[in-house]
Amino acid sequence: MKEQSDLPATPLSPHRPLPEFYAAPEARQSFVNELFDEAALDYDWVSSMMSFGRDRIYRREALKRAGLTGGMRLLDVASGTGLMIKAALELGVDPAQVTGVDPSTGMLAENRKRNPVTLLEGNGEALPCADAAFDFVCMGYALRHVEDLVRLFGEFKRVLRPGGKVLILEITRPTNPVALPLIRFYMQQLVPRIGWLRRRNKSTVKLMQYYWATIQECVPPNVIIAALADSGFKNVKRTISNGVLSEYVAER
Repeated sequence: MKEQSDLPATPLSPHRPLPEFYAAPEARQSFVNELFDEAALDYDWVSSMMSFGRDRIYRREALKRAGLTGGMRLLDVASGTGLMIKAALELGVDPAQVTGVDPSTGMLAENRKRNPVTLLEGNGEALPCADAAFDFVCMGYALRHVEDLVRLFGEFKRVLRPGGKVLILEITRPTNPVALPLIRFYMQQLVPRIGWLRRRNKSTVKLMQYYWATIQECVPPNVIIAALADSGFKNVKRTISNGVLSEYVAER
């Protein structure tokens, strides 16, 4: 009989299955990969639109607040087009010390065009990285797109050296009854319509619809905080900006 510590942890999905987008839970990852592959050319534009043009500054300041400095070895999980990496390089992190991981080949292709760093295909629950290889792990707005938060945070802990830091940026469903419908309209209706007029890319429209669905269904912040703590992280903290932007910081 296995000891309790040897038993596999109960999986913790960030949200319920969304059958309006994929037929079965096992089809979720292939749907997400294809969606991001096809919307990769528009992703930076979408990010800018959702933040009213402040996404670049916000990422850089969030990394700085969390303690990222030059000389650190950085892993960017779900790296996408490299917006978090770009912000880290602006803070003086050496490109030779930066690794990005993403399951979408389309997003990685865009990332390679602009960032002279190591980029690997893979997902957060099975990182293709050595143990204790990094001083800092970050993830920008991708927590909702993984399958299991327990496995994800276990991998974060595995690849971090003792004392290393984690920063997770996420969009949290607003609790303000006035803000909620406004943000829902902006993300579900206005941005997709502008995006369609801009490039006629159906995948970008679907991306925004999926984004909102995952934000609306995502587990609350206290569940994320508890999962980080249960995974062995210390000094777990969450701060929030503008009612919707969550910064989760924790220490290995």
